[in-house]
Amino acid sequence: MAEQTSKQLPAQGAELSAGAPFRPRLGDLASDLAEKGRIGVIVAVPSASSASYHLRPPGGGREWSARSSGATLRPVPVPVTHVSPLKRDVIYDHRAQQAALPVMVHREDGGMSESVLILTPGQVELYRIQLDHIIEQRHQAREGNR
Repeated sequence: MAEQTSKQLPAQGAELSAGAPFRPRLGDLASDLAEKGRIGVIVAVPSASSASYHLRPPGGGREWSARSSGATLRPVPVPVTHVSPLKRDVIYDHRAQQAALPVMVHREDGGMSESVLILTPGQVELYRIQLDHIIEQRHQAREGNR
């Protein structure tokens, strides 16, 4: 089951469609295409007191404004910290000649999502050799600690 943090969920009432603009909320990171992809933290959203989005560089600095439509703003993906295998069977598709290993993708903000690592036969063989080597090193370390 995939988990998501509130920063990854759409704003309440936002319609998701191919043409829907990104509507960031306070504190979200956004990339502003009008500023050559510059990344900023949303510090103000369009409202009665503000006619546009206001962004500030993540480390601090001079604010700038973006259109109230959000047309130039894009979400900034949350960085992946690591990927771990799931305790499920690996599947080999002989027609496609590839293996599928279920994995969990862990993100910097604590979010997680399930995915699949696709491996060619050559990669399966290479990783088997590497895993056998790791297992042997583990056994040697265990023997050395006795």
